[in-house]
Amino acid sequence: MKHVRHFAPSLFLNLVHVCLAQANYAPYFFDNGASSTNGNMALLSLSEDTPVGTHVYTLNGTDPEGDPVTYGMTYETGSRSYFAIDTNFGNVTLIEELDREVAEKVRILVTDANDESPEFINTPYIVQVPENTPSGRSIFKIEAADKDTGSGGSITYFLQNIRTNKFTIDRHSGVLRIKTGITLDYEKSRTHFVTVVAKDGGGKLRGDNKVFSATTTVTINVEDVQDTPPMFIGTPYYGYVYEDTLADSEVLTVIALDGDRGKPNNIHYCLVNGSEGSFEINNMTGAISVIKNPSKLKKEVYELKIQASEISLDGDVTAYAFATVTIRVVDLNNHPPTFYGENEPQNRFELTMYEHPPEGEILRGLKITVNDSDQGANAKFNLRLVGPGGIFRVVPQTVLNEAQVTIIVENSAAIDYEKFQLLTFKLLAIEVNTPEKFSSTADIVIRLLDTNDNVPKFSSDYYIARIPENSPGGSNVVAVTATDPDSGLWGEVKYSIYGTGADLFLIHPSTGIIYTQPWATLDAEVTAKYNFYVKAEDTDGKYSLAEVFITVLDVNDHSPEFNKNIQEKTMIIGSPVKIEAIDQDAEEPNNIVDYSIMQADPANVFDIDQSTGEIKLKSYIRSLDIIHNITKNKDCIWSVVVQAKDRGSPSFSTTAVLKIDITEETLHKGPMAAFLMQTKDNPMKALGVLAGVMGIMVVITIMISTAMFWRNKRSNKIMPVRRIIKKRQIQQPRMVRMEWLKFKWSSNPAEKFAIEDDTQSLQNENSNNNIQVPSLPPTAPALPPPPVLAPKINTTEWRVTTVSGSLSPKFINKPGKKRGLNSTHNALVSELKQKFEKRNIASSNPHI
Repeated sequence: MKHVRHFAPSLFLNLVHVCLAQANYAPYFFDNGASSTNGNMALLSLSEDTPVGTHVYTLNGTDPEGDPVTYGMTYETGSRSYFAIDTNFGNVTLIEELDREVAEKVRILVTDANDESPEFINTPYIVQVPENTPSGRSIFKIEAADKDTGSGGSITYFLQNIRTNKFTIDRHSGVLRIKTGITLDYEKSRTHFVTVVAKDGGGKLRGDNKVFSATTTVTINVEDVQDTPPMFIGTPYYGYVYEDTLADSEVLTVIALDGDRGKPNNIHYCLVNGSEGSFEINNMTGAISVIKNPSKLKKEVYELKIQASEISLDGDVTAYAFATVTIRVVDLNNHPPTFYGENEPQNRFELTMYEHPPEGEILRGLKITVNDSDQGANAKFNLRLVGPGGIFRVVPQTVLNEAQVTIIVENSAAIDYEKFQLLTFKLLAIEVNTPEKFSSTADIVIRLLDTNDNVPKFSSDYYIARIPENSPGGSNVVAVTATDPDSGLWGEVKYSIYGTGADLFLIHPSTGIIYTQPWATLDAEVTAKYNFYVKAEDTDGKYSLAEVFITVLDVNDHSPEFNKNIQEKTMIIGSPVKIEAIDQDAEEPNNIVDYSIMQADPANVFDIDQSTGEIKLKSYIRSLDIIHNITKNKDCIWSVVVQAKDRGSPSFSTTAVLKIDITEETLHKGPMAAFLMQTKDNPMKALGVLAGVMGIMVVITIMISTAMFWRNKRSNKIMPVRRIIKKRQIQQPRMVRMEWLKFKWSSNPAEKFAIEDDTQSLQNENSNNNIQVPSLPPTAPALPPPPVLAPKINTTEWRVTTVSGSLSPKFINKPGKKRGLNSTHNALVSELKQKFEKRNIASSNPHI
């Protein structure tokens, strides 16, 4: 039979330090069964061939108070020492060789089963803890036992509701501590109940792994400590002495209690000040009595300062507190409601605040209390705010005895510094149910402070200014004005201008005066209107705009100008000639020209229209014979000096010499005659114009004939001879006027081609365009102007648009030249007649 050699050394733990200020509990081993580390070495198996010097185990233990521990090992008397131990770290080392076959003792070990539950020892647990015990301090040790061995007999502890608990427990030792950072307060909570759970390590029981636990409740009573001063009950204190109150009568009683309720000290009362020999207090009870007759009291309100002191068992004052007692001396409803400030009665309350506070805001700067010293119904009164309506409201509106008065903002917009720097109200308190209807008032004065709540505003949305064009650079034009009702820097306005029309102008940033650039030159004839914007801005960047319109006034700085200083005109007796001068000034009356004849030889022959410049013969001159009687000049040419003078101030004038050739009216009338007359002095011009007109007429005739040919060919019809072909008006250059050739139907072949005169139309056109057309020489036949769509309505006339020819106008020529002109006219009429008949035949028979 082989024997197992068993070693039974005794192990122990020693404390290195012991803290005497708290409970001292023994250290203990951690029980981890047969593990080779972190246990108590209760069961350890080693092979007999384990070499000497081998580290075979590490002991591990702890102290409930957290002090350092040392390790040791003892053997039975007479036994060999096989192991050595490190006292500080618990390392166990083999120092003797083992021999399994050598037997010294034989032990039979019965293995334990986990069939026992932990049981708390010495229950119930009731702990007394002073409220000033520091946090983290151990206050009690919970002990539980389990009869099992091994893991089934090892016990761990924990608390229920650990998060809401003010305590914590060491899971191995069962030591109960106050949580770190937590303090106890007798005045807040006098008793705490802690539920502790003890649980074994578990083990096998009938083949199953079982864990048993037990719970118990620890009652922790917090002991009061003298750390709280006394407290007055029922504050604030108000008392009243009526006119019929007897001397030595009790007015009111103050009550103070020791703040430490667990072991309260006695309270001693004393009157510190405010009595003025009129009141006294009972040192033990706190009863305050009036010691004078109310009629001898000099004040209506007494503020008594009362001290309550804690007296220890040794008779020392350990703590004290103060309270103020307000005693009002009143008679039988002979005092109105009274307003009070923070310290005394007041009938005037002042407040400084910014404008536009939020609606609903309370004016907290006003500390107003209202009190009626009467009792019952005599002390009921109403409050009302008298002044500008709708700005503030007062709360409460009905008061019994006393109340704090609150004034609330109702209309923020009305609280405007720019309208009112000072707001004044009357706060009225009037009794409700008394015959006397006593009342009192207090002045509420509110001084407003400004904020930047306004935008600079111009006096007008636009400014209109005028400046003469000859104004030098730097001239003032207009002063714009913008105002900002805000005060201080917020009310300062800075001006600036911008816009496309502002290039020639500057503005003074402070005064708002707009003036021209030093280098600017204004010219009404170039630019007469300027338009730009002016901006007014405060220091915070708030701004507004206005528009500026500047008109440059014309100055009479131009004199009238004729297109030529010497002009030649041909005047037909009965018809005027016109001279024209242009004044370049921009405005009236500077550009209005008046005409006058300065010199004519002989005089008293011509009249001139002052406004239009039309010159005509005197009304008595109706023929060349009269003119011949006036002058010996057979050519009938006059030189007239004409003055053109504007109406400006000062006025400017200029003169021109007009040579007038006077002729009589010929038989030929109409626009062609007028044209020939006007171009008689410039034959090359007349030939050029007539050649151009003839070319145009030829092209138009060819185009119309071609169109008619193709249209008749498609329709295969023979068109009537007198078919009228309408043609759109063709715009010609402005210098040449085009008209239809108008022919009247008549039995006389010569009258069929008579030209209908439209002299008035030509005169109007010449007048509008101011074009002087020279007369046509009499020897050159002229083509008629091209037709335009301006026919007169006549039922007897019809028109041919395809006839190309020339008719000489009827104009007045000098004596001796009428015959040649009539011959030219008759020849032209005959030629036109032949061409017209051939064209009608070709039109009616397109196949020929």
